[in-house]
Amino acid sequence: MLEALPKAVSVYEVGPRDGLQNEAAVVPTEGKLRLIEALADAGLRRIEITSFVSPKWIPPLADSAEVAARVRRREGTIFSALVPNAKGLEGARAAGMQEVAVFLSASETHNKKNVNKTIAETLQAFEAVVGPAREAGMRVRGYVSTVWGCPYEGAVDPKRARKIAEQLIGMGCYQVSLGDTIGVGTPGQTERIVDLMLERIAPEALALHFHDTRGTALANALVGIAKGITTLDASIGGLGGCPYAPGASGNLATEDLVYMLDGLGVAHGIDLEKLVAAGELAQQLVAHELPGRYLKARLAEKRKAATV
Repeated sequence: MLEALPKAVSVYEVGPRDGLQNEAAVVPTEGKLRLIEALADAGLRRIEITSFVSPKWIPPLADSAEVAARVRRREGTIFSALVPNAKGLEGARAAGMQEVAVFLSASETHNKKNVNKTIAETLQAFEAVVGPAREAGMRVRGYVSTVWGCPYEGAVDPKRARKIAEQLIGMGCYQVSLGDTIGVGTPGQTERIVDLMLERIAPEALALHFHDTRGTALANALVGIAKGITTLDASIGGLGGCPYAPGASGNLATEDLVYMLDGLGVAHGIDLEKLVAAGELAQQLVAHELPGRYLKARLAEKRKAATV
Protein backbone atom coordinates (compact mmCIF):
# COMPACT_ATOMS: atom_id res chain seq x y z
CA MET A 1 0.00 0.00 0.00
CA LEU A 2 2.75 2.47 0.93
CA GLU A 3 4.41 2.10 -2.47
CA ALA A 4 1.52 4.10 -3.96
CA LEU A 5 1.91 7.20 -1.78
CA PRO A 6 1.85 10.55 -3.60
CA LYS A 7 4.96 12.73 -3.61
CA ALA A 8 3.15 15.64 -1.97
CA VAL A 9 -0.12 16.46 -0.19
CA SER A 10 -1.94 19.66 0.72
CA VAL A 11 -3.00 20.20 4.33
CA TYR A 12 -6.18 22.26 4.69
CA GLU A 13 -6.13 23.89 8.13
CA VAL A 14 -9.54 24.26 9.78
CA GLY A 15 -8.55 25.12 13.36
CA PRO A 16 -9.49 28.82 13.38
CA ARG A 17 -13.00 27.93 12.20
CA ASP A 18 -13.93 24.31 12.89
CA GLY A 19 -11.74 24.24 15.98
CA LEU A 20 -12.67 27.49 17.71
CA GLN A 21 -16.39 27.25 16.94
CA ASN A 22 -16.71 24.39 19.42
CA GLU A 23 -14.92 26.11 22.30
CA ALA A 24 -16.97 27.15 25.32
CA ALA A 25 -14.81 30.24 25.85
CA VAL A 26 -14.76 32.87 23.11
CA VAL A 27 -11.25 33.63 21.82
CA PRO A 28 -10.86 37.40 21.30
CA THR A 29 -10.41 38.71 17.77
CA GLU A 30 -6.78 39.62 18.41
CA GLY A 31 -6.10 36.06 19.55
CA LYS A 32 -7.69 34.60 16.43
CA LEU A 33 -5.59 36.86 14.23
CA ARG A 34 -2.42 35.83 16.07
CA LEU A 35 -3.29 32.16 15.61
CA ILE A 36 -3.97 32.55 11.89
CA GLU A 37 -0.67 34.43 11.50
CA ALA A 38 1.21 31.66 13.35
CA LEU A 39 -0.34 28.98 11.14
CA ALA A 40 0.58 30.89 7.98
CA ASP A 41 4.10 31.39 9.34
CA ALA A 42 4.37 27.62 9.75
CA GLY A 43 3.79 27.20 6.02
CA LEU A 44 0.10 26.35 5.84
CA ARG A 45 -1.23 27.70 2.55
CA ARG A 46 -4.93 26.86 2.86
CA ILE A 47 -6.54 28.10 6.07
CA GLU A 48 -10.23 28.29 6.92
CA ILE A 49 -10.38 31.30 9.19
CA THR A 50 -14.03 31.82 10.16
CA SER A 51 -17.69 31.24 9.38
CA PHE A 52 -20.26 33.77 8.20
CA VAL A 53 -23.19 32.34 10.14
CA SER A 54 -25.56 33.99 12.56
CA PRO A 55 -23.87 34.76 15.91
CA LYS A 56 -26.98 33.26 17.50
CA TRP A 57 -25.93 29.83 16.24
CA ILE A 58 -22.13 30.07 16.57
CA PRO A 59 -21.31 32.77 19.19
CA PRO A 60 -17.53 32.07 19.22
CA LEU A 61 -17.33 33.26 15.58
CA ALA A 62 -19.46 36.39 15.93
CA ASP A 63 -16.47 38.50 14.86
CA SER A 64 -16.19 36.84 11.44
CA ALA A 65 -16.34 40.08 9.47
CA GLU A 66 -13.62 41.72 11.54
CA VAL A 67 -11.34 38.66 11.42
CA ALA A 68 -11.73 38.35 7.64
CA ALA A 69 -11.17 42.05 7.06
CA ARG A 70 -8.10 42.31 9.30
CA VAL A 71 -6.22 39.09 8.52
CA ARG A 72 -2.93 39.82 6.77
CA ARG A 73 -3.07 38.58 3.20
CA ARG A 74 -0.04 36.73 1.87
CA GLU A 75 0.88 35.76 -1.65
CA GLY A 76 0.31 32.04 -2.12
CA THR A 77 -1.89 31.66 0.97
CA ILE A 78 -5.63 31.15 0.53
CA PHE A 79 -7.98 32.11 3.34
CA SER A 80 -11.48 30.67 3.26
CA ALA A 81 -14.69 30.95 5.25
CA LEU A 82 -17.78 28.83 5.72
CA VAL A 83 -21.04 30.32 4.41
CA PRO A 84 -24.48 28.74 4.89
CA ASN A 85 -26.54 30.90 2.54
CA ALA A 86 -26.69 34.01 0.35
CA LYS A 87 -26.51 36.31 3.36
CA GLY A 88 -23.32 34.59 4.50
CA LEU A 89 -21.87 34.96 1.03
CA GLU A 90 -22.65 38.67 1.08
CA GLY A 91 -20.65 39.03 4.30
CA ALA A 92 -17.76 37.01 2.92
CA ARG A 93 -17.63 39.09 -0.27
CA ALA A 94 -17.69 42.34 1.69
CA ALA A 95 -14.75 41.11 3.76
CA GLY A 96 -12.72 40.25 0.66
CA MET A 97 -12.65 36.46 1.02
CA GLN A 98 -10.91 34.52 -1.75
CA GLU A 99 -12.71 31.27 -1.10
CA VAL A 100 -15.90 30.12 0.59
CA ALA A 101 -17.24 26.73 1.59
CA VAL A 102 -20.77 25.35 1.73
CA PHE A 103 -21.77 22.46 3.94
CA LEU A 104 -24.40 19.80 4.46
CA SER A 105 -24.73 16.29 5.83
CA ALA A 106 -25.15 12.89 4.23
CA SER A 107 -27.83 12.04 6.83
CA GLU A 108 -31.17 13.84 6.96
CA THR A 109 -31.40 14.05 10.77
CA HIS A 110 -27.98 15.59 11.26
CA ASN A 111 -28.58 18.01 8.41
CA LYS A 112 -31.90 19.12 9.90
CA LYS A 113 -30.32 19.69 13.31
CA ASN A 114 -27.31 21.44 11.82
CA VAL A 115 -28.98 23.80 9.32
CA ASN A 116 -32.70 23.27 9.93
CA LYS A 117 -33.29 22.10 6.35
CA THR A 118 -33.64 18.83 4.49
CA ILE A 119 -30.77 17.78 2.24
CA ALA A 120 -32.80 18.70 -0.84
CA GLU A 121 -33.65 22.13 0.59
CA THR A 122 -29.99 22.73 1.46
CA LEU A 123 -28.82 21.88 -2.05
CA GLN A 124 -31.45 24.20 -3.47
CA ALA A 125 -30.25 27.01 -1.19
CA PHE A 126 -26.70 26.50 -2.50
CA GLU A 127 -27.82 27.70 -5.92
CA ALA A 128 -27.85 31.22 -4.46
CA VAL A 129 -24.30 30.74 -3.16
CA VAL A 130 -22.11 28.65 -5.45
CA GLY A 131 -22.89 30.31 -8.79
CA PRO A 132 -22.80 33.91 -7.48
CA ALA A 133 -19.58 33.22 -5.55
CA ARG A 134 -17.86 31.92 -8.67
CA GLU A 135 -19.13 34.85 -10.70
CA ALA A 136 -17.52 37.10 -8.09
CA GLY A 137 -14.18 35.36 -8.67
CA MET A 138 -14.27 33.20 -5.54
CA ARG A 139 -13.50 29.50 -5.37
CA VAL A 140 -16.10 27.32 -3.68
CA ARG A 141 -15.44 24.21 -1.62
CA GLY A 142 -18.05 21.77 -0.36
CA TYR A 143 -18.32 19.76 2.87
CA VAL A 144 -20.33 16.57 3.29
CA SER A 145 -20.58 15.59 6.96
CA THR A 146 -21.49 12.23 8.59
CA VAL A 147 -20.18 10.19 5.65
CA TRP A 148 -18.78 7.49 7.95
CA GLY A 149 -21.74 7.53 10.33
CA CYS A 150 -24.41 9.72 11.92
CA PRO A 151 -24.94 10.29 15.66
CA TYR A 152 -28.70 10.01 15.15
CA GLU A 153 -29.16 7.51 12.31
CA GLY A 154 -26.10 5.30 12.68
CA ALA A 155 -24.73 3.85 9.44
CA VAL A 156 -24.92 6.04 6.32
CA ASP A 157 -25.07 4.69 2.79
CA PRO A 158 -21.85 5.91 1.11
CA LYS A 159 -23.64 5.96 -2.24
CA ARG A 160 -25.89 8.69 -0.84
CA ALA A 161 -22.80 10.66 0.18
CA ARG A 162 -21.30 10.15 -3.28
CA LYS A 163 -24.43 11.43 -4.96
CA ILE A 164 -24.31 14.60 -2.82
CA ALA A 165 -20.62 15.08 -3.59
CA GLU A 166 -21.31 14.74 -7.31
CA GLN A 167 -24.12 17.31 -7.04
CA LEU A 168 -21.79 19.78 -5.31
CA ILE A 169 -19.12 19.32 -7.97
CA GLY A 170 -21.78 19.72 -10.65
CA MET A 171 -22.80 23.04 -9.08
CA GLY A 172 -19.23 24.31 -9.34
CA CYS A 173 -17.42 23.28 -6.14
CA TYR A 174 -13.78 22.67 -7.03
CA GLN A 175 -13.39 20.18 -4.18
CA VAL A 176 -15.59 18.27 -1.75
CA SER A 177 -14.36 17.37 1.72
CA LEU A 178 -15.82 14.13 3.09
CA GLY A 179 -16.23 14.18 6.86
CA ASP A 180 -16.16 11.52 9.55
CA THR A 181 -18.00 13.92 11.85
CA ILE A 182 -18.25 11.63 14.88
CA GLY A 183 -14.98 9.77 14.43
CA VAL A 184 -16.39 6.27 13.94
CA GLY A 185 -14.42 5.42 10.81
CA THR A 186 -12.00 2.51 10.55
CA PRO A 187 -9.30 2.00 7.91
CA GLY A 188 -11.23 -0.75 6.16
CA GLN A 189 -14.36 1.40 5.98
CA THR A 190 -12.29 4.32 4.72
CA GLU A 191 -10.85 2.18 1.95
CA ARG A 192 -14.34 1.13 0.84
CA ILE A 193 -15.69 4.68 0.91
CA VAL A 194 -12.74 6.16 -0.98
CA ASP A 195 -12.84 3.39 -3.58
CA LEU A 196 -16.55 4.06 -4.12
CA MET A 197 -15.97 7.80 -4.49
CA LEU A 198 -13.10 7.34 -6.93
CA GLU A 199 -15.31 5.30 -9.26
CA ARG A 200 -16.96 8.57 -10.30
CA ILE A 201 -14.98 11.46 -8.82
CA ALA A 202 -11.38 12.50 -9.59
CA PRO A 203 -9.04 12.27 -6.58
CA GLU A 204 -8.05 15.94 -6.80
CA ALA A 205 -11.73 16.87 -6.36
CA LEU A 206 -11.88 15.08 -2.99
CA ALA A 207 -10.53 15.84 0.47
CA LEU A 208 -10.84 13.89 3.71
CA HIS A 209 -11.84 15.35 7.08
CA PHE A 210 -11.38 13.01 10.05
CA HIS A 211 -12.26 13.36 13.72
CA ASP A 212 -10.21 11.41 16.24
CA THR A 213 -12.96 10.39 18.67
CA ARG A 214 -11.85 6.76 18.68
CA GLY A 215 -8.17 7.29 17.85
CA THR A 216 -8.41 6.22 14.20
CA ALA A 217 -8.06 9.56 12.37
CA LEU A 218 -4.39 9.16 11.48
CA ALA A 219 -4.84 5.58 10.28
CA ASN A 220 -7.80 6.64 8.15
CA ALA A 221 -5.78 9.53 6.71
CA LEU A 222 -2.98 7.14 5.72
CA VAL A 223 -5.46 4.92 3.87
CA GLY A 224 -6.85 7.93 2.03
CA ILE A 225 -3.41 9.16 1.01
CA ALA A 226 -2.41 5.70 -0.19
CA LYS A 227 -5.55 5.69 -2.35
CA GLY A 228 -4.44 8.91 -4.05
CA ILE A 229 -6.29 11.58 -2.06
CA THR A 230 -3.90 14.52 -1.76
CA THR A 231 -5.88 16.97 0.40
CA LEU A 232 -6.35 16.29 4.10
CA ASP A 233 -8.21 18.59 6.47
CA ALA A 234 -6.64 19.01 9.91
CA SER A 235 -6.87 21.27 12.94
CA ILE A 236 -4.03 22.65 15.03
CA GLY A 237 -3.64 20.68 18.25
CA GLY A 238 -6.72 18.60 17.42
CA LEU A 239 -9.04 21.51 18.18
CA GLY A 240 -12.65 21.02 17.30
CA GLY A 241 -15.73 18.88 17.31
CA CYS A 242 -19.28 19.39 16.17
CA PRO A 243 -21.96 21.23 18.20
CA TYR A 244 -24.62 19.01 16.60
CA ALA A 245 -22.84 15.67 16.97
CA PRO A 246 -22.92 14.48 20.59
CA GLY A 247 -19.66 12.87 21.66
CA ALA A 248 -17.64 14.04 18.68
CA SER A 249 -14.19 15.05 19.88
CA GLY A 250 -11.54 17.00 18.06
CA ASN A 251 -10.25 16.87 14.52
CA LEU A 252 -7.16 15.13 13.27
CA ALA A 253 -4.32 17.22 14.72
CA THR A 254 -2.32 19.06 12.06
CA GLU A 255 1.02 18.40 13.74
CA ASP A 256 0.25 14.65 14.07
CA LEU A 257 -0.49 14.51 10.35
CA VAL A 258 2.64 16.47 9.44
CA TYR A 259 4.82 14.25 11.66
CA MET A 260 3.46 11.17 9.90
CA LEU A 261 4.00 12.72 6.46
CA ASP A 262 7.60 13.54 7.39
CA GLY A 263 8.17 9.92 8.34
CA LEU A 264 6.72 8.77 5.04
CA GLY A 265 8.78 11.21 2.98
CA VAL A 266 5.66 12.92 1.60
CA ALA A 267 6.18 16.65 0.96
CA HIS A 268 3.79 19.20 2.50
CA GLY A 269 5.68 22.50 2.85
CA ILE A 270 5.03 22.93 6.58
CA ASP A 271 7.62 23.65 9.30
CA LEU A 272 6.83 21.25 12.15
CA GLU A 273 8.54 23.28 14.87
CA LYS A 274 6.67 26.43 13.86
CA LEU A 275 3.51 24.36 13.84
CA VAL A 276 4.21 23.34 17.45
CA ALA A 277 4.58 27.01 18.33
CA ALA A 278 1.18 27.65 16.76
CA GLY A 279 -0.23 24.76 18.77
CA GLU A 280 1.23 26.15 21.97
CA LEU A 281 -0.39 29.50 21.19
CA ALA A 282 -3.74 27.79 20.51
CA GLN A 283 -3.53 26.09 23.90
CA GLN A 284 -2.95 29.41 25.59
CA LEU A 285 -5.86 31.01 23.75
CA VAL A 286 -8.40 28.32 24.70
CA ALA A 287 -6.91 27.93 28.21
CA HIS A 288 -6.80 24.14 28.26
CA GLU A 289 -4.60 21.32 27.01
CA LEU A 290 -5.22 20.20 23.44
CA PRO A 291 -5.42 16.52 22.47
CA GLY A 292 -2.80 16.52 19.69
CA ARG A 293 -0.31 13.78 20.56
CA TYR A 294 2.77 15.23 18.87
CA LEU A 295 2.06 18.61 20.44
CA LYS A 296 1.90 17.07 23.92
CA ALA A 297 5.11 15.10 23.39
CA ARG A 298 7.08 18.00 21.93
CA LEU A 299 5.99 20.48 24.60
CA ALA A 300 6.95 17.95 27.29
CA GLU A 301 10.40 17.61 25.70
CA LYS A 302 10.82 21.38 25.66
CA ARG A 303 9.79 21.68 29.31
CA LYS A 304 12.27 18.96 30.28
CA ALA A 305 15.08 20.62 28.30
CA ALA A 306 14.34 23.94 30.00
CA THR A 307 14.88 22.40 33.45
CA VAL A 308 18.24 20.77 32.64
